[in-house]
Amino acid sequence: MGFIQEPPRLGNQYDEDPALRALLARRLPADVRQAIKPELRELGHEVADWWPAQVAQHAVEPRHVPFDAWGNRIDTVELSDFWRRAPALAARWGLVAAGYEPRFGPHARVHQFALAYLFTASSEIYSCPLAMTDGAARCLIASGNRALVERAVPHLTSRDPATFWTSGQWMTETAGGSDVSNTGTVARPDGQGGWTLHGRKWFTSAIVSEMALTLARPEGAGAGGDALALYYVEPRGEDGRFRGLVIDRLKPKLGTRKLPTAEITLDGLPATLVGEPRHGVRQIAPMLNVTRLWNGIAAVSLLRRGYALALDYARRRRAFGRPLIEHPLHARTLATIACELEAGLELGFEVAALLGRVEHHPADRDAAALLRILTPVAKLATGRIAVAGLSEVVEAFGGAGYIEDTGIPTLLRDAQVLSIWEGTTNVLALDTLRALAQAGGPGIWRDAVERELAGLPAGMSGTRGSCATSPIARRRGSPPPARIERSSSPGLAGSR
Repeated sequence: MGFIQEPPRLGNQYDEDPALRALLARRLPADVRQAIKPELRELGHEVADWWPAQVAQHAVEPRHVPFDAWGNRIDTVELSDFWRRAPALAARWGLVAAGYEPRFGPHARVHQFALAYLFTASSEIYSCPLAMTDGAARCLIASGNRALVERAVPHLTSRDPATFWTSGQWMTETAGGSDVSNTGTVARPDGQGGWTLHGRKWFTSAIVSEMALTLARPEGAGAGGDALALYYVEPRGEDGRFRGLVIDRLKPKLGTRKLPTAEITLDGLPATLVGEPRHGVRQIAPMLNVTRLWNGIAAVSLLRRGYALALDYARRRRAFGRPLIEHPLHARTLATIACELEAGLELGFEVAALLGRVEHHPADRDAAALLRILTPVAKLATGRIAVAGLSEVVEAFGGAGYIEDTGIPTLLRDAQVLSIWEGTTNVLALDTLRALAQAGGPGIWRDAVERELAGLPAGMSGTRGSCATSPIARRRGSPPPARIERSSSPGLAGSR
């Protein structure tokens, strides 16, 4: 039998990520860093262990079962093995809870997103409901609705698998994704102080979640986005079945195929008004800050996984008499991916640090303004970096990168949605301009850049030396790699 290529392997994803460790060393006090190091190392080991089984089950996708054997409408969704285990894992690791616990103060968000960064690439995109859960918790807290905060937030931020909930985010309708002003779902008073929802939601990710936040137009309200209200729903009754909700179908998507995304019809779903019966779009703003950050961290997590696999493969695969890593052009390609990855990592964790700072010091107006500016920038940049970089990863594996059961194509397909979720490129560009105008101009941005540059070691400009410190560049002594070219064409409007 001839030569058989040895597949790439994953080691401990914390120990083998010097960029993450260096970033945490810069951003966290020594006592916080030492406190979280054991759990990050343990999670780094676990996610590497989960990956082979997920690759082996790459073709297993959620399945909608509308009726039971006797014709009863049940609308159950069968999930992959990992998705069935994921809620308990998320609770155990505190992937939402860590951002709300007081022990690390303003550093809580950096801690939380270090966990999320390690987790996401081995999560079959279970990070999506976690992002919406985190966003829902922040949105409810900001709303001041004490009854809903007491009802839902302890579940959303629980470390107990028996009490942990995830949340959906039902915004998208057939009239548009980013343009929520055309929302057609109607909310009608139920005569008992509550509401019922009637309409159709076209794109509802993680339909298996225990609750959701959704926009609807109170009956009789005027047209436009300002007349929308934000509602809280628990889709299932005590018997576990949907009430006033029918799953029309699960979406056949390009990627994120393990994530059960549904089209649903609402016909009397009980709902609770979160705030006043208008200004619902404004009320979801705290949610967007959080979900856009999760989106950015997911992007760099997927790119990191592709890079880790490509680097290991380059050390094992021999071509033309030597390992791929010893071919200068291939080494240069991997170094380019490493540079883009580390740039995205820095940007994502800058936003995480700012979020923690603003949550613990709400009077810090400069930090709040910078967070408002950088959040759409980070989401935009990391989403596009991930797609471009993972396309390079596919190519780095040659024909094997195009074969489904290597697991490589899944990374690229899953990353593609990250430039669509939570605002497409053009939507985010316009949002950044609005943020700059609200902050009083680009001065806050300029001051932040100058502070960063002032903190760089002598002789460096505009970078912390990601290219120079990447393992490939150190080994090969290669020059700074060329920038990965990315298309500037606009994306399709859409959201979760």
